[in-house]
Amino acid sequence: MANAPAGDIPQDKAETLAWLRKISGDLATVTTKRLEERLPWYAEMPPARRSSVGLVAQAGITSFIQWYEDPTSTPWIAADIFAAAPRELLRSVSLQQTLQLIRVTVEVTEERVAGRGGHVHEAILEYSRDVAFTAADVYARAAEARGLWDARLEALVVDSILTGETDDELPSRIAALGWHGHGEVSVLVGTTPPMFDIDQVRRTARKLGVDVLVGVQGARLVLVIGRAQDPAADAEPAEGQPFLDIALVLEPCFGAGHLVLGPTVPALVDASLSARAALAGFAVASGWRHAPRPVEADDLLPERALAGDPLARTTLVERIYRPLLAHSADLVATLWSYLDNGRSLEATARELFVHPNTVRYRLKRVSEIIGWDATGPREALILQTALILGSIGAAEGVRRRPTRRNGQILSTSHKQ
Repeated sequence: MANAPAGDIPQDKAETLAWLRKISGDLATVTTKRLEERLPWYAEMPPARRSSVGLVAQAGITSFIQWYEDPTSTPWIAADIFAAAPRELLRSVSLQQTLQLIRVTVEVTEERVAGRGGHVHEAILEYSRDVAFTAADVYARAAEARGLWDARLEALVVDSILTGETDDELPSRIAALGWHGHGEVSVLVGTTPPMFDIDQVRRTARKLGVDVLVGVQGARLVLVIGRAQDPAADAEPAEGQPFLDIALVLEPCFGAGHLVLGPTVPALVDASLSARAALAGFAVASGWRHAPRPVEADDLLPERALAGDPLARTTLVERIYRPLLAHSADLVATLWSYLDNGRSLEATARELFVHPNTVRYRLKRVSEIIGWDATGPREALILQTALILGSIGAAEGVRRRPTRRNGQILSTSHKQ
C-alpha cells in the first residue's frame, strides 16, 4: 500500500496521512526529549547546535510524511533533510552520531504509529534505510571535499616552506592541517616513486611518533618531519630518535636516487632553513660518488659551496674556520699543513718543526672543537674547503679595510 501512486491514495492511507500531519509537531517534541535522554553528546552540545540537530530531526519527520504520500520522491526528500543543517554541523557531528540520531527518531515514530497497521511500519523502515544511505553519501562527499582541500592547503604550506616565503598566516594554516609537531623539525628531500603511496608515509610516521607534511613536486618528493608532542602535556618532552634514523625508516617511501636530510631546526616556522640546505644538497648530491642514502645536507657542504650555495659557505666558515682561528692560530696552521701534505703526520711535523705527537694532539683538539676528524678522507675535504673559504674571506676583509688619515676615512684599499 505504501507504493500506491500519489494521485490514487486509498482511504486508509489518506486517514493515516492526515493523522501523521496532525501529530508531526508532537513527534518532533518527543524526539528532541528522547535525544537529550539517550544521547549524551547531544545534551552536551551548545544550544545553537542542539537547535540545528532538532531541525534535522523535524525535517526528517516532515519528509517522511511527504515520502509516505509519494514514495517516488525518495531521492530529493531524503537529501533535503540534511540541507536544513548548517555546514558547520557536518563538521561537529560524526556519521556515527548521525546514525544514532536517525535510530532515535525512527524509534519514536514507530512507537507512535504502532497501532496504525503494518504498512506504516514497513514504510518507516524503508524510509529510514534510504535516509541512512543518504547520510553516508553526504558525509562521504564532505570528507572527499575536505580531503581535496587539505591536500591543496598542505601543498601550499610545503611550497611556502621550500621558498622561504612565510607569512603571518602560516601558523594558522599549519594548525588547520592538524599538525601535532611542537618540537624540532627537519626536511627530507628525495625522488617521487612511480607508485607513490601517501598513506604509507603517514602510517610509518605515526609509528615513529612524528608528524609529516608531504609535498610532491613532479619528480621531487619533500617531507617536512616534526616530532609529535602534546602541547597540553605538563611533562618535559622526551628526546626522540635522531632524524637520520627516522629518515632511514622512511627511505623505502622514496624513489631511486639521492635522499638528503636537512639540518634540525627548533620549530616548524624555521623549517625553511632546513629546506634550503636539503634542496641545495639534493641538487649536488651526485658530486659525492659514494654518498649514503640518506645523507645529511651538512655532509655535502663542499659540493654545495662549489655550486655557489651561500648558506654552505657561511656554515663552513662559521662552524669550522672561525672557531679554530679564535681558539688558536697554531691549530689552523697545523690543519693547513696536514691537509696540504696528504694527511702525513711526519711531513707535517717536519714542516712545522714539531714532534709528530704534537701534530696528533693538535688534530685531536681540532676534532674536539669543531666535531670533524681531519684523518678521514671525506671530513678532510670538508675541512680543507672551510679553510679555503675562510682564508678567502679574511683576505677580502683586508683588501676592503678602509684607509684612515687623521682619524678620517679617505678611501677603501683594494691592493692585490
